[in-house]
Amino acid sequence: MRLALYQPDIPQNVGAIIRLAACFGIPLEVIGPCGFLWDDRRLKRAGMDYLGLAEIRQNASWADFLARREPGRLILLTTAGDGRHVDFAFRPDDVLLFGRESAGVPAEVHDLADARLRIPLRPGARSLNLSISAAMALAEALRQTGGWPEPAVA
Repeated sequence: MRLALYQPDIPQNVGAIIRLAACFGIPLEVIGPCGFLWDDRRLKRAGMDYLGLAEIRQNASWADFLARREPGRLILLTTAGDGRHVDFAFRPDDVLLFGRESAGVPAEVHDLADARLRIPLRPGARSLNLSISAAMALAEALRQTGGWPEPAVA
């Protein structure tokens, strides 16, 4: 399982997702260009000391990501999804892709996704924060696939 962020805008969200990826041992793909400099202090503050624990691969562009992509389905989490994430059957090699906070992903990315899922919200609610969405979708995918990390044996 992998997380992928398409051209993220907000360094604090990326920092929180780096921490999420580090804590669960999930690789993170960051697809550029980002809306901030990678050495942004807000990214470092949000990621805290987890930057060194996370497996992060930066991709210069969508084309770069596609060229280097590992096997597995591309699962796009989007407010325009046609299915609910809790009703979807995840697989251990899925790539959970999240779009820009300001604009989501372009049509070409939607078209390449193997599935487009949404997190169900109450009527009138527009969307969740990116890092919260990533945590919710990853938790459901790990629950289904038995991918939670094993506790350390004392």
